[in-house]
Amino acid sequence: MWWFYALLSAVFAALTAIFAKIGVADIPSNTATAIRTVIILVMAWGIVLARGEHKGVTISKHTMLFLVLSGLATGFSWIFYFKALQMGKVSQVAPVDKLSVALTIILSVVFLHEAITWKTAVGALLIISGTLVLIIK
Repeated sequence: MWWFYALLSAVFAALTAIFAKIGVADIPSNTATAIRTVIILVMAWGIVLARGEHKGVTISKHTMLFLVLSGLATGFSWIFYFKALQMGKVSQVAPVDKLSVALTIILSVVFLHEAITWKTAVGALLIISGTLVLIIK
């Protein structure tokens, strides 16, 4: 069932790019990012509270450290993504942003010691190749 959620993620990520490009047309990209972040914050906490997932949760220092680091990485990603959208074409920015898929595969091998299959390696190389096609003049 994971693939269904991953597919929904891809659909909403695509919509995010389109909506964001329109949304950053008349305001600074950092302001647009801040507004988007508030919406996400309200939505995420609304889901947590509605589902009662906040009850009885204890968070270790290790978990909190990596959630904070993940949050910082997400914040920087969004800030740079919105700036890129403001300056470039969605049809170029979004695919280059998806280079993160190939980078994630590489980092998962290096830091998480995940095994990589030939299919995964070829897929990552195709993503990297596609990104180079888009950014090289």
